[in-house]
Amino acid sequence: MTLSVDIRHSLGDFALEARFESAGRLTALFGPSGSGKSTLINLIAGLLRPNKGRIAVDGRVLVDTEARIFVPMHKRRIGMVFQDARLFPHMSVAGNLRYGRWFTPASERYAKMDAVVDLLGIGHLLDRRPAKLSGGERQRVAIGRALLASPKLLLMDEPLASLDEARKAEILPYIERLRDETKIPIVYVSHSVAEVARLASDVVVLSQGKVAASGPTEAIMQRLDLLPAEERGEGGAVLDTKVLRHDQAFGMTVLGSQAGEIRVPRLARPVGATVRLRIRARDVMIATEQPTGLSALNILAGTITAVRPGIGPTVEIAIDCNGAIVLARITEQSKHTLRLALGRQVFAVIKTVSFDSATTGAGLPVEADG
Repeated sequence: MTLSVDIRHSLGDFALEARFESAGRLTALFGPSGSGKSTLINLIAGLLRPNKGRIAVDGRVLVDTEARIFVPMHKRRIGMVFQDARLFPHMSVAGNLRYGRWFTPASERYAKMDAVVDLLGIGHLLDRRPAKLSGGERQRVAIGRALLASPKLLLMDEPLASLDEARKAEILPYIERLRDETKIPIVYVSHSVAEVARLASDVVVLSQGKVAASGPTEAIMQRLDLLPAEERGEGGAVLDTKVLRHDQAFGMTVLGSQAGEIRVPRLARPVGATVRLRIRARDVMIATEQPTGLSALNILAGTITAVRPGIGPTVEIAIDCNGAIVLARITEQSKHTLRLALGRQVFAVIKTVSFDSATTGAGLPVEADG
């Protein structure tokens, strides 16, 4: 699926000008509040008509102002999931789910009730009313209702924003399953680096109504300058890894990556499973010689490929570790003391305890790379 957007639109004093293409399994629209994310997703959905431009999904034109084409929302075959679940309080979970099917002709329905219920793990909830559900459960039901409309595209507008950390941790694996086990392309709005790095195959960064950058998640997350100031501490490298083995004695899992083996706290995933790993730049130390006598267990050899100014007294160092880029944020003083420069051979050092549930997630299926 290719999403093609080239639009201009004004709302009061706010002007949105967005142009990009994405063929990703899950495309994240990322940026701070007020950057234009929700406006853009409403334009894709058909809730708004752009002043000028064109939007197409997999070659099907949804809007083209020059050609005077505007496909109304109910004919776009797009499912939507909002911040709040918007379930019907007088209906059971089963009733809410069945409601989604009414918008699609029977001949065009591909989503099966049993399959969706199993995918989202909501079989035990079918007889309950929304008031008896947790926030995470309500969002899973809302996703199920959108899926049962048999959409050609799923739009998710900050679906985790109203949830606490425990409920977010509960629902993230289900969004990963949705991304990996269905063929429905997803556009996902978020201002959270942790969500985007874990879920997205591609990212479109919005800033003040314009596209600041777009591309694969691994490349965008390395651009710390693109991240909101409050989120820059969460930026860094994103690596797709595979579980090599589990160290039962010390409660750790060994991951294989292009950069080398990486030890993380024990993961509940089988050997051979893919894992997406985020290495925060603030968690990476640099050594100019092979370290010894350290408590940190992850030592990756590499070559400095970029030195960029950071915020305040910091610099950002990009290290090529066997073709995978790892970022480190260190002080200008450390750079000067260690005489770090382009081409220098160094070692990236990362503590195992720096990894947690926020920095590890299910890796993208192999076929998504193409």
